[in-house]
Amino acid sequence: MAKPNILLIYTGGTIGMIKDFKTGVLKAFDFKNLLDKIPELQLLDCHIKTVSFEKPIDSSNMNPEYWVQIAEIIETNYNKFDGFVVLHGSDTMSYTASALSFMLENLAKPVVFTGSQLPIGDLRTDAKENLITAVQMASLQENGSPVVKEVCLYFEYKLYRANRTTKINAENFKAFASLNYPELAESGVHLKVNHDYLWKPDLKHTLIVHKNLDTNIAIVKLFPGLSETFLRTVLATPSLKAVVLETYGSGNCTTEAWFINLLQETIKQELHIINVTQCVGGSVMMGQYETSNQLKAIGVISGKDITTEAALSKLMYLLGQNIPKQEFKKVFETSLRGELF
Repeated sequence: MAKPNILLIYTGGTIGMIKDFKTGVLKAFDFKNLLDKIPELQLLDCHIKTVSFEKPIDSSNMNPEYWVQIAEIIETNYNKFDGFVVLHGSDTMSYTASALSFMLENLAKPVVFTGSQLPIGDLRTDAKENLITAVQMASLQENGSPVVKEVCLYFEYKLYRANRTTKINAENFKAFASLNYPELAESGVHLKVNHDYLWKPDLKHTLIVHKNLDTNIAIVKLFPGLSETFLRTVLATPSLKAVVLETYGSGNCTTEAWFINLLQETIKQELHIINVTQCVGGSVMMGQYETSNQLKAIGVISGKDITTEAALSKLMYLLGQNIPKQEFKKVFETSLRGELF
């Protein structure tokens, strides 16, 4: 049986840096010579090719234009490779990976995001393990077909559904978590794949790459003392089409009349408001408490157990599809890529 072909896509980030031990300065790693620098990759049962952004970026500068670039690289090479590994800075990785899950409709091959907390040349780096195992995850096959057929994120021995992840720690190697969905696989002495949790796409359809993303959205995080002036100013932003409202607990908010009335006025003006919990785990359940019942009554959309990262990227994707107002709520509250229950 032929070995799987894996395309390694380098966008930038810490994993692509190497330390000059004479000066202590970090410099970019030449991914054209990847196999020479990391010979362990040659032990994997796959063929690896690499491609890099012309100008690799820090992930803090990531934006939807770069998301489209990544999607186009995958689209161009989709029929040539059996899997893809995207090397990305950790700070915005969950945003990018979530976005790609929506942009790549009918994906039937693995797209695995990974990165590191320390540069690849550092003595204690986590980069090598993350990179090697991410490639191995992308190359897993059964009966000539990829085991994983979705966008994932691999970090510190765990493979997660990408649109279920969030970065939880800036210093620990265990930087990511998926509080509302089990890991898809775990790396130990053996690779343990949780087949029951893998996304199972309809293989009758071919890949569709969506590149029209609408960024006219905002996030408002509720806090005690939020003023009417501030919220009214945000909601009056020109061209604004949707707001992710980060609420308390299971979707609760203040019941002050000015707050509810302002949201109701906004919704009547055809601006979508998505209720997402501030908690890293758990779900919005509007109507469970009096403090969320009014949101449900005025037509606020439930984000259920979606992450903020996935909510933002799903909004950009759906707004780009020009879905009719009367259908938008139903579509958002429906799981498209396994991003919510």
